[in-house]
Amino acid sequence: MAVEIRVMMAVVIASSLISMASAIDGTATYYTTYVPSACYGFQDQGTLIAAANPSLYNNGAACGRRYRIRCTGGTNQTPNPCRSGEVTVRIVDLCPGCGANQLDLSQQAFSTIGNLDAGRIRIDYTQV
Repeated sequence: MAVEIRVMMAVVIASSLISMASAIDGTATYYTTYVPSACYGFQDQGTLIAAANPSLYNNGAACGRRYRIRCTGGTNQTPNPCRSGEVTVRIVDLCPGCGANQLDLSQQAFSTIGNLDAGRIRIDYTQV
């Protein structure tokens, strides 16, 4: 019984380390016009959504994928750029002007993890 508990604990710890190691460092901005979107046209997809950079978007392959995002810091002098916690969003659009590892979050998603006055924040994100 004790051996089984140790094995289970080792599996949990290993999976946590793998999850942390696979997070991608990037930046986030926000947008406010959600339809039409590149993935779903004029279908409303809610407000916890994001637009992917061209590489992540991959000609629409990212449509519908979900990402857990956490603010890790500011990119400018705005005080308190991050809020605690994380947000999970679904990719619904393409952000053609976004750079590598940048996500353009809905205003609602951005404000969950960051200060809107910052405009751009550092993030890490993981597909879920």
